[in-house]
Amino acid sequence: MRVHHVRAKQVAAVALAALTGLGLTAGALPAGAAPPAAEARQATVTEPNPMADPVETHPLTDDGVTEAVYDYAGAIRESVTVIAPDLDGDGDLEEIRADIIRPAELDGVAEVPVVMDASPYYACCGRGNESELKQYDESGDPTMFPLYYDNYFVPRGYAYVAVDMAGTGWSTGCTDHGGRSDVLSVKAVVDWLNGNASAVDPDTGEPVVADWTTGKTGMLGKSYDGTLANGVAATGAEGLETIVPIGAISSWYDYDRAQGLAFSANYPRYLMSYVARNRHIPTDCAAITEELNAAGDDASGAHNAFWDERDYRSGPVFDASQVTASVFIVHGAQDTNVDTPNFSRWWTALGEQGVERKLWLTRLGHVDPFDSDRDEWVDTLHRWFDHELLGVDNGITDEPAVRVEVAPNEVVTSDTWPVTDRTARLRPGADGSLALGARGRATDVGWVNAPGQNFNSALTADPNPNRLLFRTGTLTSDLRLSGATSVTTTVTHGAPTGQITVGLVDYGVLDRVLGAGDGAITLATESCYGESAGIDDACYRDVIRNIGSTELQVLGRGWARLDGAGTHTLTVEMQTNDVVVPAGHQLGLVIMGTDRGATVTVDGAATQYSIDLRRTSLNLPVSGPMASFAPGRSLVPAANEVSQESLLPRQSVVVPR
Repeated sequence: MRVHHVRAKQVAAVALAALTGLGLTAGALPAGAAPPAAEARQATVTEPNPMADPVETHPLTDDGVTEAVYDYAGAIRESVTVIAPDLDGDGDLEEIRADIIRPAELDGVAEVPVVMDASPYYACCGRGNESELKQYDESGDPTMFPLYYDNYFVPRGYAYVAVDMAGTGWSTGCTDHGGRSDVLSVKAVVDWLNGNASAVDPDTGEPVVADWTTGKTGMLGKSYDGTLANGVAATGAEGLETIVPIGAISSWYDYDRAQGLAFSANYPRYLMSYVARNRHIPTDCAAITEELNAAGDDASGAHNAFWDERDYRSGPVFDASQVTASVFIVHGAQDTNVDTPNFSRWWTALGEQGVERKLWLTRLGHVDPFDSDRDEWVDTLHRWFDHELLGVDNGITDEPAVRVEVAPNEVVTSDTWPVTDRTARLRPGADGSLALGARGRATDVGWVNAPGQNFNSALTADPNPNRLLFRTGTLTSDLRLSGATSVTTTVTHGAPTGQITVGLVDYGVLDRVLGAGDGAITLATESCYGESAGIDDACYRDVIRNIGSTELQVLGRGWARLDGAGTHTLTVEMQTNDVVVPAGHQLGLVIMGTDRGATVTVDGAATQYSIDLRRTSLNLPVSGPMASFAPGRSLVPAANEVSQESLLPRQSVVVPR
């Protein structure tokens, strides 16, 4: 791999070093630097060829989708260095690597749209279920593009662009935990493709113009990659026509914390260092990393200016009101890596702004739909990009906007989401009941905090002074829960800083998608989607759902910090879900203090807690009848009756991959 592929920042600064349209930087542009004039691009772009008509250059099959007619093996493979603002504050502009593959047959003949996956993982950790890394030949030209996007879309007349986020791979700068550097480094590439930014040849430093593209870009990717797509869309980037975020973050506070409680200590430091591993340009980012880690303020857990900047829904830098791209959201309802409020709150914010939206929600965890629902997913994504980037009238926007897997392999569709008739309020009773009805008498019930207790140990019928457990009678009909469940309560404690955990449990034996391995099993067989050439093949191992019979399932949890001893009235929101609870099952509400392993422990003592039952309710977003519950014996099992598969997987420090 050629080291000279990455030139000094000073060389890049000479080559049209401007980009003042990305003015949210940590430093200033060099004195006298001017933005690249739009006219400069117009002067160098090849005049549109009559063949640029998508009907001619992108022939359609009988099914109305673009046909694979272009040679993947002979496609143009190239790299450029896109010039971004100074994002790490060292006074030099950033150089962002973009590796490109595009149809040779259309070079100089017709302009093509771009499918882009920007990532921090191309050098450190790999992409997809098989952790593929970028690879280059002895001349430094890209020979391996991770994932199937290039194999599938290039033969159909698209360009594919794989971008190294700032501070990773062949890009300069430092990572910054989803902030300006992460997002604006990627936005610079979108701007270059649209003629609003500059780039140079990595070897010669000569300016390079993207005269081969229509300027229309569709970004996609799972986890951190999809998060970058969310962030760039929230800048209102010109030329970004659509994004497809899969299991992606929309607010880094919601990824790292819940109502004042951190999921793990010093996580910004951990993640920034993790994604920068194996980068090809040695850079000392230690000071920036420590400064940003401290700014996250684990001690208070507050949603401060650091987290405001990393809020793509309503932050001062990135905001849903600036989104002009359409958004196709994909998420797993059982995702405990990127928790589900990240998709549901993003979906709501986009809807409030009138953004064109589409949603897929599966019953798995942090799993790409290419792995879980390969045939249907590739077909849907193909038609989505054909429509959004090429204007093919294929009817995809006339179909239901929402697809939800409410039970294993049971899919329902709708035009809106969430699908709720109302919020049902259930009241807990001093006898352990949970029922519809008016508020009862003011009664306090309590528990003793157990710093070593986790949620799994609080689910069973065994006597436990360290939690409260309330349950309903038996459901008389199927009940669909769609949206965010919450608990409103008044809690009293004596700790300097307290914490509360709430959780909703479905009790009853049922075949469910299991939590282990995010509910997915990788097989030894492969299936191929796209064309192969050299070391870059289009074949990936098949994946199936891991389905098994369990006695219960945790449908959602929520956590909150309680600053100061005394009485607190609050609403604790749980993770969003959309699931059918069958008739004959019972719902349980668990309330406790520390949830060991799920959040950082702020109350490490055996503190007495109590709640006022009169001022406590479980708020369920429901669809379908729920007039009453039938009596019946409790379905809450004893600890020795619960299989390991029923329990939540062991918590560990994770990264958004």
